[in-house]
Amino acid sequence: MADESKENSQEDLSTLTRIRRDKLSELQENGSDPFSITRYDVSHRSQEIKDNFDSLEGQEVSVAGRIMSKRGMGKVVFADLQDAAGKIQLYVRLDDVGEEALAQFKKYDIGDIIGVRGIVFRTQRGEISVKAKEITLLAKSLLPLPEKFHGLTNLESRYRQRYVDLIMNPEVRRTFEIRSKFIQYIRSFLDQRGFMEVETPVLSTISGGATARPFVTHHNTLDIDMYMRIATELHLKRLIVGGLERVYEIGRIFRNEGMDPKHNPEFTSVELYQAYADYRDMMDLFEELLSGAARSILGTYQLRWQEQDLDLTPGWPRLTMAEAVKEHTGLDFMSISDDAEAVAAAASVGVELPEGTEKTWGNALYQVFDQKVESSLIQPTFITLFPVDVSPLAKRSAEDPRLTERFELLICGNEMGNAFSELNDPIDQRARFQKQAELRANGDSEAGMMDEDYITALEYGLPPTGGLGIGVDRCVMMLTNTDTIREVILFPTMKPLN
Repeated sequence: MADESKENSQEDLSTLTRIRRDKLSELQENGSDPFSITRYDVSHRSQEIKDNFDSLEGQEVSVAGRIMSKRGMGKVVFADLQDAAGKIQLYVRLDDVGEEALAQFKKYDIGDIIGVRGIVFRTQRGEISVKAKEITLLAKSLLPLPEKFHGLTNLESRYRQRYVDLIMNPEVRRTFEIRSKFIQYIRSFLDQRGFMEVETPVLSTISGGATARPFVTHHNTLDIDMYMRIATELHLKRLIVGGLERVYEIGRIFRNEGMDPKHNPEFTSVELYQAYADYRDMMDLFEELLSGAARSILGTYQLRWQEQDLDLTPGWPRLTMAEAVKEHTGLDFMSISDDAEAVAAAASVGVELPEGTEKTWGNALYQVFDQKVESSLIQPTFITLFPVDVSPLAKRSAEDPRLTERFELLICGNEMGNAFSELNDPIDQRARFQKQAELRANGDSEAGMMDEDYITALEYGLPPTGGLGIGVDRCVMMLTNTDTIREVILFPTMKPLN
């Protein structure tokens, strides 16, 4: 029965498509090909007319958009026109447009794109409308839109056909409007603080700046393999060496890793670096940026995300990783100095180090935090002082050389950003790169590579620098109360249907 229903549905679609194509052919034969029109003068959008009705009542306007519904087939036809700002009702009457134009309009289909010149007025029922004087078909929709009351609801179809998703689901458009506003806010926030926006290479001969598996491609002219960037960090810090004291880049990052509600192979980050600052300055900046964005875009510090009520009022808690682990598990890693003892302590709370991971104090601390603590951090919380073992680019803590001046911001168990007091000692950096290279040689595809040019840059002198990387997509997920990254990326990565 299911196959029969599917076949019937396909036959219905084929019939509807054929009817629409026949209508297009008729128009073209009559010299009215909508696809020959190159432009249309639009004077107002739908919401603008509604917002300014008192001054526009009785005035002539021209609007354009997609027909979303039609009702009435006598001497008067009502229709809903949807543009980028919303919807407005059209009033199409025989006495105003003439018999031929009304007959033609009745043949138009839901989904067709039209331009309308008419008078702004309010109907007897009180609805602000445009009384049509002239209607122009601008594009013929050859495929029918999804059924009115159910819309496009299948997640796979929504992500694959985002264009239909945007037509049918107004809340989706709002999500991407908020995304755009957030990126605009980031730029404005940083520009006002003296940061300079720059662009760095997407393709590089070195995969570095993070621990992640890269995408590999081949440059034919140079006959070399190249890597799509997994971070913008190392190039941006080269610019700090060069004297550009505050820089940032908003750009696409590519990581050849798993896909889940938090991860897409390509995503957007903003990385920023400030000379003569440290990770504490980055905490202050991040807190001000994210809380300010919520207040500016949504009008409140109070949010709802992942079924949790969040308070982004500034003054977020700051805990060291060891403090968070002790608070949630009772383990006091700061009283442990031996690697074997640390690994045993982790095992005592059910945490085993992943295969291939060195059995060190730092890795044991990090794994306990990752497996037992991170998901329980709901309200905005800064976790600081990460082990050196998992922080190859961060400066060591002066209080404990096993730790680094690094933090992550956690909200609802999600990492929202990552920051360091940047490592500027070229000798220490070389040793850490060598360690990463050894791990890579032993089969760790996420480990970094030796970057000799970056070491050379450090040898010219990198001032004390604070660096911060922010996951734009996750921040937008929070601001829009969505639970998967695919909802906030216009065209998420999808497996081909065939």
